[in-house]
This record gives sequence, structure tokens and C-alpha cells, in this order.
Amino acid sequence: MQALTSTNFNFTNQTSFYKGKVRDVYNIGNEKLVMIASDRISAFDVVLPKGIPYKGQVLNQIAAVFLKATADIVPNWLLASPHPMVSVGLLCAPYKVEMVVRGYLAGHAAREYKAGKRSVCGVQLPEGLKENDKLPFPIITPTTKAAEGHDEDISREAIISQGIVSENEYKKLEDYTLKLYARGTEIAATKGLILVDTKYEFGSYNNEIYLIDEIHTPDSSRYFIKEGYEERQHNNEKQKQLSKEFVREWLISNDFQGKDGQVVPDMKDAWVTEISERYIELFEKVTGDKFVRHHNENLLSEIENAIANYLKPR
Repeated sequence: MQALTSTNFNFTNQTSFYKGKVRDVYNIGNEKLVMIASDRISAFDVVLPKGIPYKGQVLNQIAAVFLKATADIVPNWLLASPHPMVSVGLLCAPYKVEMVVRGYLAGHAAREYKAGKRSVCGVQLPEGLKENDKLPFPIITPTTKAAEGHDEDISREAIISQGIVSENEYKKLEDYTLKLYARGTEIAATKGLILVDTKYEFGSYNNEIYLIDEIHTPDSSRYFIKEGYEERQHNNEKQKQLSKEFVREWLISNDFQGKDGQVVPDMKDAWVTEISERYIELFEKVTGDKFVRHHNENLLSEIENAIANYLKPR
């Protein structure tokens, strides 16, 4: 199976095209967005040189499941998924922050804590924590949404004082974020998983806040295996996790963290296959569904036709 790493379509009423780290996004008449989840993979805000087969399908289908499962909490952008790798939705004006919520000390926050910092994005953390410990309560550690390069940590106070988001709207974003995380945590628990941390993006549509992009996918979230979590923590053992963190760990072990002068290590075919299988495993564990590998030798034309047919006037 070849990975899909690039598209270049031209749809009727298309007004713009944006290539994100992972997604190709088409603006249709300044009313709808067509979002194609490619098989590109990024880490440390760098797109790695090889795509991961089925990764786009995994991301797109997990996001669709969780957007549907949280639509009672906050309205979301999704209208339809005309192809396993495609979502079509409302064009919302995005807020220029990513709402990162953490229930455990893991990933970036753990690295900051280990370096001696006790405040992340203006949120104070207690002494005596170790990596992967459950936090006293979920915390929100927002980042700026960078068009290019690295997203940057930012505090609630800075977001409001700089006018990035108004105080009233930001309070609503916080409320939605905590409610979405609580729902995600509940769903994960029924699958034997712990939703460790995740991020949400929001936009405005008709002066109302909408949830946009993807949610609770392995690219935006970190999951631990629930069974044995306490025992592993007690014994200072590594947690069993389902997320993209294993890719970051591999890069770190090969002296790459996206810093100037560093070179992405060679991605052998066996490693690419392993990443693909780990994404599929996560899909099946998170959703409880069997993953059906969508394979077509003419994938590009199939995607183009599926989108064009959906966009036809009815």
C-alpha cells in the first residue's frame, strides 16, 4: 500500500488551498472546507520524509466518531465524510490558539517539569510529581497556533491581554475543553484506556463557537492502557501507551527534536510499517471497531471523484 502524501485538486467554486502538516484543505466558495487527511506524519512540528499507509484514514475516521459523540456538548464543523480519508464541513473562522488539556504529567509537560519548571502556561504544578502521574485535576495549557514552525506555550492571561481571544469567549473555550475532555475520558475508560492529554481547536461560525479539525485521534491525543497503570507507576515502569509519542521517542533517540541543524533519521520500510500498524491498533482500541483497510490503486482519482460528487448542487 502506497502512502498518500500529496493532493492537488481543483474543484468547482474552489477559492483557496492550504497544505497543513498533515491535512490538505480546500476552501469551497468561502462556505465549506474539504479536509483530506493525508498519510503525512509530523513530529516536533516537522513533516517526516515518508508517509504512513492508512494513517489518514485512521485519523479521519476516529475524528468522525468522536465529533458525533460530542455534538451535544458543542456544535462542530463536520457535515459529511464522503470518503474514508475526507471530511467536509463548515468554514469557521479559527481561534488562533490550541486548547491543550492534560490530566496526567506526560509528554511536553513532563519534559518541562523534569527541567525544573513548576509552571506550564501559567498553571502551577505541585512538587513531588513524577512522569505520567495523574494530576490533581485536569489543567489547560494552551499554545499559539503557528502558521509555520513551532507552536508556542502561552498563558490564559497572555491570550486575553493580547486580544488573541476575548475574555468572555476564552471562558467558553475553557468550559468546552474541560467538558470534551471529560467525555473523552469516559469513552476511553469503556475501552480500557486512559485519555492522558489531548488538544482541541475551535472556530466561530455565525457568531457561535464551533469545534473544528480533529479530536481524540493519535495525532492530537495520548492514551495509556488502563490495565496495570497504577502498578507500572508504583514500580517506576514505562507506561503502555497508544499515541504518536513512540515516534517522538524514536526521533529523540536518534538525536532529532526539530532543532536547527538536526537531520531527520532514515525511516526504514519496516519502521514505516510498524507505525502504520500502531495507528491501526489505536483505531481499533479507541473505537472498538475493526479497521477496514481502504485500498485502491487509483486512490487520488477516487478521492477527487468522491468530493466532486458530494459538492454537486442538489
